[in-house]
Amino acid sequence: MIVPTLTLAIDESNGSEEKPFFNLKHAKETCGEKYSAPSNAQCAHSVQAINDKASRVLLKIWANDETVRESLGVQKGTVGEWKRCNRDIDYHRDVRSTVEYHLTLMRKGYRAIIYSGDHDSRVPSISTQAWIRLLNLSIADDWRPWYVDGQVAGFTRSYASNNLTYATVKGAGHTAAEYKPKECQEMFARWISGTPL
Repeated sequence: MIVPTLTLAIDESNGSEEKPFFNLKHAKETCGEKYSAPSNAQCAHSVQAINDKASRVLLKIWANDETVRESLGVQKGTVGEWKRCNRDIDYHRDVRSTVEYHLTLMRKGYRAIIYSGDHDSRVPSISTQAWIRLLNLSIADDWRPWYVDGQVAGFTRSYASNNLTYATVKGAGHTAAEYKPKECQEMFARWISGTPL
């Protein structure tokens, strides 16, 4: 039931302005039927492209399902079709900066974690680091790699008596947890428990 729906959605998006375009047959051509734990880079890239597209399509189907909406308490008629990045929302941007909010919360003892995918082209990690510098905090633990399953998952730095932790997520885009769920879950679990990344 899901495969035809997903295949059609992928095919239709290939004909639209949506990027990236990907070849549905490429995984078959490069993997030689070894789709799980692929040993060659082309196969791994093809499988990841399918997984990325599949999760977005399935999320849209799930979020627009009436049973799901009812379970989530969405009142009928209040929300139209769910879109991943809905630019039609009437959103009034009245907060120009959150620097003072962060400083106030840290003075009160609240901890924060800020993270960026290192492949985020919408808000590059260097922009996030520039914003953090505006807080004018002293560095408690300088730039170092953090690991998941023995592999570098990104880089991290902590500030001001560990009230602020900044981390990059290696290989992740704008919505880091969407690209690297395991790494983001591990990052959050460590941070919330007070364990260094």
